[in-house]
Amino acid sequence: MEVLVYLIPISLFLGGIGLVGFLYTLRSRQYDDPEGDSRRILDETWDDQPKP
Repeated sequence: MEVLVYLIPISLFLGGIGLVGFLYTLRSRQYDDPEGDSRRILDETWDDQPKP
């Protein structure tokens, strides 16, 4: 049971780091265009094998 004295603060610290990282990605607007990515996959403008 003494190990919980160490594990609980460590888990709270790591969870806080994850929350800060998630909030950073929200503020840097990385999730603004989820529809655009799906449309870009189906677009044939960018072909993997360009014409010679």
